[in-house]
Amino acid sequence: MTRKLRNTTRRKGPAVAAVAALLLIWQGVSAAGVVPGYMLPSPVDVVQAFWTERALLWENAVVTLQEAFIGLALGVALGFLFAVLMDAFDVLYRAFYPILVITQTVPTVAIAPLLVLWFGYEMTPKIILIVISTFFPVTVGLLDGFRSADRDAMGMLRSMGATRWQIFRYIKCPSALPQFFSGLRIAAAYSVVGAVISEWLGGFGGLGVYMTRVKKAFAFDKMFAVIFLISAISLALMALVDAVEKVSMPYRQLNNDE
Repeated sequence: MTRKLRNTTRRKGPAVAAVAALLLIWQGVSAAGVVPGYMLPSPVDVVQAFWTERALLWENAVVTLQEAFIGLALGVALGFLFAVLMDAFDVLYRAFYPILVITQTVPTVAIAPLLVLWFGYEMTPKIILIVISTFFPVTVGLLDGFRSADRDAMGMLRSMGATRWQIFRYIKCPSALPQFFSGLRIAAAYSVVGAVISEWLGGFGGLGVYMTRVKKAFAFDKMFAVIFLISAISLALMALVDAVEKVSMPYRQLNNDE
């Protein structure tokens, strides 16, 4: 336990110290009046705004989380399906991989208004935008993992009469797990950001809608509060992915502890 605590402190201590220092500097700048309070509220003001608006923030956060979870689940499922197909059939890889790359060159802010125009202001356009945002990192991560599988191990299984399914199950899938979780970690963060961006352009609820309202009211303390909440949700989702990764690959955690 002591060793684990020491390792955790060594890994996360510098980041915690850096964040604490930034908050102290921010509080000092605000208290000294270097920047007007209505333009840069202090951390204390932000915490107070967060507490005052906690019910409304939670109500909108539930909407955003619903969109993020549904879009992320669909994006992961489609990413896995496409990665498997493109790995199995090289012609599909050559045909669709460039299209996947092109989809990431188009800003989501440019796509969102079209989705709202086509599908309205309900949850559907927001989920589609999240799927577009999360599909790419999962697909690319899995493809890289599948293609980096040990060829000698696959050749040995083939010589023993293994089927393509058995090679996929026992060699390619385990080989792709680290890249998959790396892509999933990015996709989890993208899911929340994609939901908020889509809510900016139209909707009846969600943290993006809330941000638009407080921005028009010039309530910057509430604006900072919702920004911190979005960051906290993204970090929580990434931590959840880390926890699932540790359960799925306990041997990796043992290697890291050593």
